[in-house]
Amino acid sequence: MRIVIAPDSFKESLSAREAAEAIAEGMRSALPRAEFDLVPMADGGEGTLDALVAATSGSRVERDVTGPLGEIVRASFGILGDGCTAVIEMASASGLALVPREERDPRVTTTHGTGELMRDALDRGVTRMIVAIGGSATNDAGAGMAQALGYELKDSDGNELERGGAALARLAQIKGRGVHPGLDRCEVLVACDVTNTLCGPRGASHVYGPQKGATPEVARELDEALARFAQIASEQLGVHVLDLPGAGAAGGLGAGLVAFCSATLRPGVELVAEACGLAQRVVGADLVITGEGRLDEQTAYGKTPAGVARIARAHDVPVVAIA
Repeated sequence: MRIVIAPDSFKESLSAREAAEAIAEGMRSALPRAEFDLVPMADGGEGTLDALVAATSGSRVERDVTGPLGEIVRASFGILGDGCTAVIEMASASGLALVPREERDPRVTTTHGTGELMRDALDRGVTRMIVAIGGSATNDAGAGMAQALGYELKDSDGNELERGGAALARLAQIKGRGVHPGLDRCEVLVACDVTNTLCGPRGASHVYGPQKGATPEVARELDEALARFAQIASEQLGVHVLDLPGAGAAGGLGAGLVAFCSATLRPGVELVAEACGLAQRVVGADLVITGEGRLDEQTAYGKTPAGVARIARAHDVPVVAIA
């Protein structure tokens, strides 16, 4: 019997690798003669960097960047085994876990550090970039990221916007004169684990703002600011992100990556599965075991267990999910 074990991390408890090893240990006690193939997974949230670097025998780069509240944090990105693909995990630089609960305020948190990681990767000559955008502390539509890459975001008086999502309500001009030249030569793929649009009741601010510290009043303020960003991006960049599925991921970072980096949004679990060769490893298996910390209504919207189950179903392999 051959069993593929492909879980995501169990948040705040086990990494995907640790979860896979624990599941395998338990299965071996019942099926000592079975063959186990461990495939730690991720869907664009925390753990995506580790999963992709491990799957491709890549390497990690560490550096100091601007954290969500403007402080200096130690963050990392990956260079995959092909030597030309970078993996940026935005949670490393701009993640919710970096902000103490009592200091969470999505009006002021910034993705600037994520842009600094991207800039460092471009300095190294990468021609492909996978940006995993789960776990954010931000609601700035990637404005901070764009500024780190060299974009100028100005108000009607010609002043550069301060960092944070609330400032987007005053956005009047987007200028790209100082953008990193490597961006034009780099394909940017966004590993996204949700399909929310940018604005509205199912948008970034109302759905995910509360966990980042937004009151209902703040969520409305930020929703209007993101709508302003979408309007200016449409008028000045010719990019329409308002109703794009996935644009609301990571406080609108999905929209920002499309607008500023010509990125393509893809389900994160698909990108990780491709890098890990999951479909090929499932062929001929007798069982697939997946899982994550919690299974709920969000699971169907691009989370790891659903993605693994789709791949297994295509090969007529039964699936068990552990939560």
